[in-house]
Amino acid sequence: MELNQLWAQFRSDTRASYRFYSKEIDPSRTAGMKPGRRFLFITEQFFWAILEKLTPARRVLLLLALVLLIVGDISFHGEHTSVDFNTRFYGGVLMFLLLMLEIGDRVVMKRDLQIAKEIQQWLLPATPPTVPGMEIAFITRPANTVAGDFYDVFARTGTDNSWLMAVADVAGKSMPAALLMASFQASLKTLSTTSVSLNDLVLGMNRYACTNSQQGRRFTTAFLGEYIPDNRTLTYINAGHNNPMLRRAGGQLERLDVGGVPLGILPDATYQSGTVALNPGDWLVIFTDGVIEAENEQAMEYGEDRLLLMINSGLTLTPAQMLHQIMADLDRFVATTPQHDDITCLLIKAL
Repeated sequence: MELNQLWAQFRSDTRASYRFYSKEIDPSRTAGMKPGRRFLFITEQFFWAILEKLTPARRVLLLLALVLLIVGDISFHGEHTSVDFNTRFYGGVLMFLLLMLEIGDRVVMKRDLQIAKEIQQWLLPATPPTVPGMEIAFITRPANTVAGDFYDVFARTGTDNSWLMAVADVAGKSMPAALLMASFQASLKTLSTTSVSLNDLVLGMNRYACTNSQQGRRFTTAFLGEYIPDNRTLTYINAGHNNPMLRRAGGQLERLDVGGVPLGILPDATYQSGTVALNPGDWLVIFTDGVIEAENEQAMEYGEDRLLLMINSGLTLTPAQMLHQIMADLDRFVATTPQHDDITCLLIKAL
């Protein structure tokens, strides 16, 4: 790696660590403090935030290492002998031992997360299916090793030539969100095999989600649609998800906002369904909030307007080319800012 790449990686890691430990600090407690006192207070809070993340044995090891590093040299003088003891060396050894223990935990966790990532990749489609009357492309980028976003397009069994499409976003990130994402996928696949309407399917998924949502704290926003190629109609339910954009061939913009609350909040929630026709030249853009809320170094969000601008500027492209163009523009926008949320986008072009 070049020096500038190493520096960029160091900055990214430092910012991520700062955000992680600063969650333990209450900024309101520093109000009215003098700058010097405020610095000491924040440093103290950071120290305790780090200490609390360690096991009791490692806390003792860290404190002992710090004491040895601070004390420095100790001399013992006897009647005939004199012994100098360098405590900094042993403090450094203890620090290195603590680092080895923490790296060992990280390697084990990384291995488990990698296995979880592979399992999650099996749950998501690798390539878009061939659906009559439309061309599809999708992409997902997890903020961490595993993600809480879900997408899929598949033929529904037990019905007359209909296709289900879904994009969902579980509240939270990393492993907890990924586990609930797998639960969402399982309930969707199971209920889709029954001969129920889209409304009943969503009602069943909501009841199931409520049993795993920790009293609504782990809810899931979702957009689910059932497409019938014979009459080119898409029946959909938007369960608290970002409103997909339907860009008509003539330039009109429609938002698919009919539905209800996110899944997993209210067991007795009701949902309305909407219906639209997908005519040749129409573009349907379904995305999670990680796309439009991606921030650059000035804390500015990517936004829906910029996403729509990219769609309007590439109407002659295929969905795969369009998606590549959008992600390239998103990368240019955020530059070196770390990704803070999972990114998923599904594009459909009606043929």
